[in-house]
Amino acid sequence: MHRSHILLLGILGGPLGCAAPDPPAAPDAPGRVRPGIEVLLADSAGLVRDRRVGLVTNQSGVDASGVSDVVRLRAAGVQLVALFSPEHGFRGAAEPGVAVASSVDSATGLPIYSLYGRTSAPTDEMLAGIEVLLVDLQDVGARYYTYLATTVDVMQAAAPKGIPVVVLDRPNPIGGAVQGNVLEGAHITPVGRLAVPMRHGLTLGELARLARLDLDIPGNLLVVPAGGWRRSITFDQTGLPFVPPSLNLRTLESLFHYPGVCLFEGTNLSVGRGSDAPFEQVGAPWLDTAAVLATLRRAELPGVLARGVDFSPRRPGDGKYADTALAGIRLEVSDRAVYDPTVTAVHLLSAIRRRHPAEFAWIPRHIDRLAGTSSLRMAIDAGTDPEVIVRGWEPARRAFLQRRKAVLLYPE
Repeated sequence: MHRSHILLLGILGGPLGCAAPDPPAAPDAPGRVRPGIEVLLADSAGLVRDRRVGLVTNQSGVDASGVSDVVRLRAAGVQLVALFSPEHGFRGAAEPGVAVASSVDSATGLPIYSLYGRTSAPTDEMLAGIEVLLVDLQDVGARYYTYLATTVDVMQAAAPKGIPVVVLDRPNPIGGAVQGNVLEGAHITPVGRLAVPMRHGLTLGELARLARLDLDIPGNLLVVPAGGWRRSITFDQTGLPFVPPSLNLRTLESLFHYPGVCLFEGTNLSVGRGSDAPFEQVGAPWLDTAAVLATLRRAELPGVLARGVDFSPRRPGDGKYADTALAGIRLEVSDRAVYDPTVTAVHLLSAIRRRHPAEFAWIPRHIDRLAGTSSLRMAIDAGTDPEVIVRGWEPARRAFLQRRKAVLLYPE
């Protein structure tokens, strides 16, 4: 086992043969990024050899050629005994927020235990006989996503049983930029499990390391880093196949907008679910796109273009205006290096709120849990200048940049 590829946090001297934590992983050859599943099987197969293994994954758990973790592990002789799935299910086909039932994988006969249904954490029965738990999920780079909550629940369930959790890491698809406000502790929910910014710049493995520290989770946590990845590398520069992490995040473009546009889920505007470009556009039947766009363009926001569009969300994707013609605003990234989707979203929310004081409405509990605070909603309602709002985020963001240093695994 190469120590440059395995990092351990947990009880040293435990059942996997533990060593002290290593420094950040050195990159592989330029231009070649290997997901954690490949690093595990090539360099560290001893972690799973002759052990009964459970795997937490979905359609995103694939190698660099698009072959699933299940196929790779079984071909390598790993004794895979159970599968676990997060929100959207094992194949990523379930609508957001819809409970998923446990089932059986028709290809292997293995049980698929849903962690987004009757329970969010593995039960004692599900964990019976398992000696190692692997987690391989593609995070999206934004705070409001439930895959971290699933990983945390797995870690907390495994710890008292002495079952090591091994995260097979993947790149942050939108890179290492850190943007937006930091969630306040009173607003921790499954869509905001840790006090991190809207765009956190971490991988799922790094988030798991942060969760272990912040939540004081005991037990063995190991992270198998993605070989060859740097924080400056976005997903389309990795050479890895893009697998949509969920039904309504179908493109890399949508992932770059998601840390901002997702806030509109807490309003009475559509985010384009059920349309051709979910999370790349927002709309409503009453939206005055010309007036809102004029305000947005005066702000001269860097790295993004905005234009008016018409779209009609289809059922069941959109729960607000299904099968209704909407006036919308489409966003397009023009320069990733300077684009801040969280700042853009605040400007857009403010412009719409001012132009449509009677029509615009919040979904109060939802917007506050997404924003990680009630102050954003109240500031926009009070007519506070968007630039004043986002400047107020900076002290907490800088403090987070210092706090996250303890968990970073990759170079810039």
